[in-house]
Amino acid sequence: MVADFIPYSRQDVTAEDIEAVCLALRSEFLTQGALVPEFENRFARRHAAMHGIALSNATAGLHLVLLACGIGPGSRVWTSPISFVASANCALYCGATIDFVDIDPSTRNMSLSSLAAKLSAAKRRNELPSAVIPVDFAGLPADLKEMRELADEYGFWLIEDASHATGATYLGVPIGAQHAHASIFSFHAVKIITTGEGGMVLTNDGDISRRVRLLRSHGVTRDPQMMQGQPHGPWYYEQTSLGFNYRMTEIQAALGISQLVRLDEMYARRERLAARYDEALADEPVILPRRLADRRSAWHLYVIEIDAQRATRSRADVFERMRAAAIGVNVHYIPIHRQPFYARMGFEAHNFPASESYYARAISIPLFPAMSDCQQDRVIAALRNALRPS
Repeated sequence: MVADFIPYSRQDVTAEDIEAVCLALRSEFLTQGALVPEFENRFARRHAAMHGIALSNATAGLHLVLLACGIGPGSRVWTSPISFVASANCALYCGATIDFVDIDPSTRNMSLSSLAAKLSAAKRRNELPSAVIPVDFAGLPADLKEMRELADEYGFWLIEDASHATGATYLGVPIGAQHAHASIFSFHAVKIITTGEGGMVLTNDGDISRRVRLLRSHGVTRDPQMMQGQPHGPWYYEQTSLGFNYRMTEIQAALGISQLVRLDEMYARRERLAARYDEALADEPVILPRRLADRRSAWHLYVIEIDAQRATRSRADVFERMRAAAIGVNVHYIPIHRQPFYARMGFEAHNFPASESYYARAISIPLFPAMSDCQQDRVIAALRNALRPS
């Protein structure tokens, strides 16, 4: 009999979550009611930010923040190669050009030293970026303090892709625009908390907040202070810019509010599972996720790398043996520059050696709050077996 399949991640939806959604469905408003602002305020407070703007997904958040920062044709945007393609696509939506900064092999985040060197070279060529998007990969915050210092020195917007990092902390403070000009979070089904699909922009910049709010709803406003003409009556509205329909529904917000109540509980479980992996896999021929004293990962993913110096099996072998054992391992991510769409732009693998080395060895193993110790023990046993020589 084939063992039950254990996915690399899974949403954690309780009876309380379902009841919250049902209450929203029975309410007067399914969209543009009171729940979205409540979710925005609660999420912003939880992450010590002044402004929260809920959106249909995190990609929309990245897109609108770039637009709010004036990114457009002629702008340059840099991000990490090890991320989902949305981290780069958002720049192209604005008409900007995209480039990448290689990762730190230890943290898997954008390398601070590579960023500094690339900025110095770009300044000499008069080709500095307008925005840099570091990614908090797997939930571990990037080197945001030092990156903000570079942003102030070189004059670019620092936009944090925190899609993996809801609830993470950096220098003792929840991430959420303390160092970045804006931080963008994801509520996709397998993220730290979920609204099914959904995203949130956090910022301490009032101008960015106002622009993103306007752009998420077609560029339409009912605020007289933002209008160019005199209102004709209480029904009056104006479209002041070309915006988009990137709103979150009340149904999604209801689920988000309910999930947010359990954020600490779900984090504690993720942390415990990560610690159990750390202990169980310490002597195996794999490279484990880095822990740093000045930041706390949200543990969206637990990614190991097959250690080529000690392992006798390739990543492909281990991956296939794990899947054969009904363990839903995955790979996060194929470097963005390898995608055919981006390769046609001229990006080459040798330009990003740390990202290429990481990709050749990486496997995400299961980690999610509802995962039992018994399920995790199955994963550990299967991994040990998959690493063992024939």
